[in-house]
Amino acid sequence: MKLSNFKFRLPDNLIAQHPTPERDQCRLMVVNRRDGSIQHCIFKDIINFFDDGDLMVFNDTKVFPARLDGNKEKTGARIEVFLLRELNAEHKLWDVLVEPARKIRIGNKLYFGEDESLVAEVIDNTTSRGRTLRFLYDGPHDEFKATLFGMGTTPLPPYITRPVTAEDAELYQTIYASKEGAVVAPAAGFHFSRELLKRLEIKGVNQGFITIHSGLGNYREIDVEDLTKHRMDAEEMVADQALVDLVNRTKDDHHRVCAIGTSVLRAISSAVSVGGHMKTYTGWTNKFIFPPYDFTVTDALVSNFHLPYSTMLMMVAAFGGYEHVMHAYEVAIEEGYRFGVYGDAMLII
Repeated sequence: MKLSNFKFRLPDNLIAQHPTPERDQCRLMVVNRRDGSIQHCIFKDIINFFDDGDLMVFNDTKVFPARLDGNKEKTGARIEVFLLRELNAEHKLWDVLVEPARKIRIGNKLYFGEDESLVAEVIDNTTSRGRTLRFLYDGPHDEFKATLFGMGTTPLPPYITRPVTAEDAELYQTIYASKEGAVVAPAAGFHFSRELLKRLEIKGVNQGFITIHSGLGNYREIDVEDLTKHRMDAEEMVADQALVDLVNRTKDDHHRVCAIGTSVLRAISSAVSVGGHMKTYTGWTNKFIFPPYDFTVTDALVSNFHLPYSTMLMMVAAFGGYEHVMHAYEVAIEEGYRFGVYGDAMLII
């Protein structure tokens, strides 16, 4: 598979700038990966495609307000800082991206907040755009985090061109998010309302949770034609014993495991054991999935419609079959489906 295999023309007006008013009312395209047949539904109809004993696995990561506007000392130049992850809680060290990076050097101080009350010092260069910041704050860690996040905004992806609003803090989050650490939301989970989750539970469809803190590597451009030469950014994940037991019992009972989102698909594939089972895993994964790929645990996938050349599209194509998925994307464009994190959904069975 080559990068150019994932090129298609996506009209700008099909990139969703806002979610549907009700989470479970977006459109749902159902694709059968055996014959490529397509059905058009509403998302809440997903319940009709699952049975008692099946399992849906969700990513319970929680997005934090990662985008900060700051000013450089002396010059007052505006600097955008994108928080990636906390490196050391005691010393308040954070791995960040800065723009424009050329203006920021080791030793520079950056000021945040309307009163510039929060100060950070650049102590290391990590990449061409990346830096390590040490925040100069004397209070306890919880107080520091509240102050830091209070100054941040929701890290919407770059293809959402409208201003970030206060509502995005809730909308760009699943209703079951609980483990803080992501800067990219598991958008396939956006479509699950509390009512829909309850209806699935009543039907006997089990729910399990895995944690994978998705990072900006999901949006990083691939700069090689040969996909075997691309390296994904590593992301932290946890597949605990409760989830593993649930998955393995489902497989042993010959029921289906459905991954809710490509992040879950990748995390499950990073914790595969023998015989179509999973094993516990706590650590980092940089697994890059593209066609062809043999999935031994996951039987169904829910995903949004992704942009051209994206690693998420490649994972979907690996699961659903390249020809079937690319044809489904052609149909989606013809039918006016909405793309991106705030767009419509696809179920592959």
